[in-house]
Amino acid sequence: MHTAFFVLLGASLARYLARHAEGPHTPWIVALSALLALLYVLGVLGVPGVSGVPGIAPGARPTRRRTVWLGLVVAVWALLVVLAPSFAWCAVPLFYTGLRTLPPRAAVPLVALLTALAVGAQLSLAGWPDPNVLLAPPAVAAVATTVHVVMQRQAARRDALIADLVRTRRDLAETERREGTLAERERLAREIHDTLAQGLSSQRMLLQAADRLWKTAPDTARDHVRTAASIAESSLAEARRFVHDLTPADLAGGGGLPRALRAVAERESTPALTVRVLTDGTPPAALPAAVESALLRIAQGALANVREHADATTATLTLTCLDDQIVLDVTDDGRGFDTAGTPDTGERGHGLPAVRARLRQLGGTLTVESAPGEGTALSAAIPLEPR
Repeated sequence: MHTAFFVLLGASLARYLARHAEGPHTPWIVALSALLALLYVLGVLGVPGVSGVPGIAPGARPTRRRTVWLGLVVAVWALLVVLAPSFAWCAVPLFYTGLRTLPPRAAVPLVALLTALAVGAQLSLAGWPDPNVLLAPPAVAAVATTVHVVMQRQAARRDALIADLVRTRRDLAETERREGTLAERERLAREIHDTLAQGLSSQRMLLQAADRLWKTAPDTARDHVRTAASIAESSLAEARRFVHDLTPADLAGGGGLPRALRAVAERESTPALTVRVLTDGTPPAALPAAVESALLRIAQGALANVREHADATTATLTLTCLDDQIVLDVTDDGRGFDTAGTPDTGERGHGLPAVRARLRQLGGTLTVESAPGEGTALSAAIPLEPR
């Protein structure tokens, strides 16, 4: 429609100049044509709802800027039609411009006004009440208005359907997550009841029986104590199995944090990204499970960000073991980012705040250094008891 407007405007100007080049209104016609083209271009480039197909939502109010722009375009066009009726054909693209720019309640009267001006201009050119001139412009205006209104309603229904589908999918995902959480809780509750709770109940009964028989039947009492100890050992094994099942899979096979980091690096390495693991110092023999799990999760999250956002070719995991703390550095040679982030936290997104929260629970700290085009260095430090 934008192209059609300029084609019709140029054709109308050429027709006028071919027939009335020496007329007294020619300078005005040329100037008004240039002004109308300039206004239209400015509107297409800078007025919301004009260059885009959807325009404004049904029932929404047009902005003052949009209304002023459309009023100027219509006023200049109307003056051109009064001076040169051949410019009336530019009304057809203006129908769609008005329908896209204004809500239907205001656009329909504008289309009627444009149609009346077009009919009057064509009648003045014909010189007599031609039936085609009287019927053709209103018919074109009616078709244009009907097509636009129907398309707008279909688009509104489609948008509502998409919003409903997105909301339904979100609700379904939340329901599945909640059901999964409840199912896992029920599973753990059954496991604890069938093993730990039953074992503790048996130990309590055996110890109470041993206490009653300690003086009268000491041998039987000692047998009860030995049985209770055996049950306690079995319950301890079950408790360790629970902890083992809830720890990251890379830590479950033994070998400590360095081996788990190497497994993660091997899994994250691709032909486009090489992940290396370096170790400085000897990790404590009994590194707390919470510390191992936290550092492993941080490494996994950092490498996921490198893979998805950094466009890097090399990433390095460096585990530094000191007497009083353990430090994990994750560096890459990717595109980097501006660490200014938000004014309050200096961070973007949710990944870094989650890492800080995880480290805060262990008394640790997080340091991030990066700049656009210079890669990123992330350092997570967790204090340990001095060896």
